[in-house]
Amino acid sequence: MSAEPIPFNRPYLTGNEIKYIQDAHERGQLAGDGFFTGECSSWIEQKLGSKKALLTHSCTAALEIAAALCSFDKGDEVLMPSYTFVSTANAFLLHGARPVFVDIRLDTLNIDENLIEDFITSRTRAIVVVHYAGVPCEMRAIRAIAAKYGLIIIEDAAQAFLSEYEGQAAGTIGEYGCYSFHETKNIISGEGGALIVNNASFIERAEIIREKGTNRSKFFRGEVDKYTWVDVGSSYLPGEIISAFLWAQLLESEFITRSRMDIWRAYHKSFQEFEDKGIVKRPCIPKNIKHNAHMYYLRFGCLKHREDFIRIMKENSIHCVFHYVPLHSSPFMAKTNQMGDRDLPITNEVSKCIVRLPLWLGVDVNRVVEAASKCLDKLSNC
Repeated sequence: MSAEPIPFNRPYLTGNEIKYIQDAHERGQLAGDGFFTGECSSWIEQKLGSKKALLTHSCTAALEIAAALCSFDKGDEVLMPSYTFVSTANAFLLHGARPVFVDIRLDTLNIDENLIEDFITSRTRAIVVVHYAGVPCEMRAIRAIAAKYGLIIIEDAAQAFLSEYEGQAAGTIGEYGCYSFHETKNIISGEGGALIVNNASFIERAEIIREKGTNRSKFFRGEVDKYTWVDVGSSYLPGEIISAFLWAQLLESEFITRSRMDIWRAYHKSFQEFEDKGIVKRPCIPKNIKHNAHMYYLRFGCLKHREDFIRIMKENSIHCVFHYVPLHSSPFMAKTNQMGDRDLPITNEVSKCIVRLPLWLGVDVNRVVEAASKCLDKLSNC
């Protein structure tokens, strides 16, 4: 009998999700901004020390609100890595800005802060950092650059909920932070996200944009006697079922994070010998950060070894995957011809050589390590 397949991801359930969903139903409000949305928002604000947390139906929605708050003019530019999910760029394209891609660091796979100034022009308005694999970018240097040139910082912290940079929560360092609670993330609600507003002067407009361009939030707080259309916005709220599900997860977030860290450390220890032999590279974690064990990956020396590894692991019923096709090499970017002569050598290299291992609560770590180790031994003899 063949072994039971190990999927790349399996959503973790605390056991209380249905209980809180039932509670939401009994309270008689399933539309957005009910009891559980409020509980989740308050929990995030208190846990992370943020000024305002606005739950959204996705991280994409949070990014779009952040982009709208930037009030771009035609031709404005936003610096960001190409090694990211398409939502990072789409949000800003939709609001009139042009993405300008900066290469990443080979150690953390985050935007290379040492290259950012080379890409700044008179049209640059913002820097979007992506905390890849839950490992925060070098925010001290990036904040200094932003201050020097008067730029806005947006943190795409989709993978970095509960990660920290120098003791400060990822997502609370720039003007705006954006989280994901998609089922592939650590803390989940199926689909879902949150926008963190770190400048109090932008909170009111963020609420308006999130509520279809109306001042409905002020109405429910009793600050106005009726609500009406006051700005351009869209429908970015999650329903109460989503928030109730998320509430169960937030209450168990410390256990979830601790358990994921145990798995991450087991992988990291097991593959050290193969890094020492020069077969693979393991994730690099800077000393000034605390990551959330969102992802464990290995980097190979070439595309063939990565493909062989994924194939052999699949033959052992273990699903490993590569990650992003860089945005700058996408069909859309080729069609728009925005890259010119610029090259992103590290991004290109990493995208061809990285593979992610299954990391979810309950995964059979020993079986993954055993199969991966046998595979790596074979590759070392190629």
